[in-house]
Amino acid sequence: MGAMSGVRLHIQGPVAELRLDNPAKLNCFTVEMLGQLAQHLEVVEGRPELRAMVLTAEGERAFCTGADINAWGDLTPAEFARNWVRGGHRIFDRLARLAKPTIAALNGHAFGGGLELAAACDLRVMAPKATIALPEAGVGIVPGWSGTQRLARLIPEPMLKEMALFGRRIGADRAHACGFVAEVAEDARAAAFAIAGNLTALSPRAVEIDKAMIHAARGEDAAAMVEALGSAAIAASADRDEGVAAFRAKRAPEFPGT
Repeated sequence: MGAMSGVRLHIQGPVAELRLDNPAKLNCFTVEMLGQLAQHLEVVEGRPELRAMVLTAEGERAFCTGADINAWGDLTPAEFARNWVRGGHRIFDRLARLAKPTIAALNGHAFGGGLELAAACDLRVMAPKATIALPEAGVGIVPGWSGTQRLARLIPEPMLKEMALFGRRIGADRAHACGFVAEVAEDARAAAFAIAGNLTALSPRAVEIDKAMIHAARGEDAAAMVEALGSAAIAASADRDEGVAAFRAKRAPEFPGT
């Protein structure tokens, strides 16, 4: 990885921007970039004043063309499966489960891991000349960061097979027609920020709960979502306050049932 490449975090008022910055290699992922992505997601999650996150990329040719083959090409089978695939999968899952709404601005092509990254966001905006693809079979591997799992819930099965089994690219119009892309715009980044700006008129808490309930319905970490929603409800109860007060006072609780 070049000295200047990485994943950058920029805060613009209530919106966080995560920018892939490895244009010389079409923004392909390295080990370092995966680690930076994970760190930035924790920062964004911990900033209550942030209302949304937009995921962008440097350059005009590519949003992200997947994983740098130099990062995984010499790994042993165990290292490849345990560290590269499972490690990346955990980070992409972390993105998918971010409490704040996320929008991917596909300024250029999104292949392999780049497409899987975009799929982990809540919405996608795509430039007209951009395409999406799953080219892994061309280098003797398979999608490892949810390309056959999360994507199967977001796009029609024939389209997924068209990319994964036959190596075909899908254009912006088809991606938009099937609902995978919310909008096709010449300036995908500007369009994504415009969508994010709409959130300032909405209740942050309501938006967060909406996202949690939708994810639970489609099986995105459903068990954790159900328990989080239940815990939030009980945390607002008088029973919870009484239980904490009784514990601290070392007395038996008298729960009011409200």
